[in-house]
Amino acid sequence: MTTTNATTAFFTGRPTTEIAQALLGTTLLYRTPTTIVGGLIVETEAYLGTHDTAAHAFNGRRTAFSEPLYREPGTLYIYRLRANYLLDIVTQPAETPEGVLIRAIEPTINQAQLLANRHKTGVQVTNGPGKLMQALGIQDQRMNLMPIADSALSIDLSDTRQPQTIQAVPRVGVNPEAASGQLPLRFIVAGNPYISDSRKRDWRPDRGWC
Repeated sequence: MTTTNATTAFFTGRPTTEIAQALLGTTLLYRTPTTIVGGLIVETEAYLGTHDTAAHAFNGRRTAFSEPLYREPGTLYIYRLRANYLLDIVTQPAETPEGVLIRAIEPTINQAQLLANRHKTGVQVTNGPGKLMQALGIQDQRMNLMPIADSALSIDLSDTRQPQTIQAVPRVGVNPEAASGQLPLRFIVAGNPYISDSRKRDWRPDRGWC
C-alpha cells in the first residue's frame, strides 16, 4: 500500500473515537516550499455528527462552513473560530459528518521555526488547537476541503511514539449542559506537558511515551 493510500485508509473503516486515539503518537507534518515543521499529536477530540450536540453537523446542519464534514474520509476541515484557525480531519464515509479535531502536538521537527512562528516558548508553542496552527504557519483556509493525502499537511504513520496511557476526558469549549457536553471524547497522552489544560504536577519526565 502506498503512503497516500495508507493515509486515506487510516481515516476510515472504524469508529471516529478509535481513529482519534490512534492519531495519538503519530506525527503531524506541514511542508512549505522552504521547510518542514511538525510534531507528535498528543491531544485529539472526536465529534460524532448529527447526534452530537457539540458537533457542527448536529441535527443534520449543513452549511458552507461545515460542508467539509460531509466529504470523503481524510478531507481537511480547516475553520476559523474566535480569530483562531483549527484543524479537523473527516473520519467517516461521505455524508456521515464526523471528524477529529487535532488539539495539541509536541514539537519534534524544526522546533526553532515553530517557536518563531508563535513568538512563544515552552508548552505555549503548541498546547492548543489554535496555537498549533499558528506554530505550523497556517493562518488561512486554503487547504480546507482538500484530501489530506493531496495537501501540504500530512500524518506520518511511520514516525510514531506509543503512549503509555491514553486518557478519555471531557471536551473543551463545548456547552457542558448540552446532552453531549460532558462526554469523554477528548483523548490525551497522559503526562505530556503539551496537553492544552495540563498541570505541571502531572507532567512526566518521559512525557507519557513508552
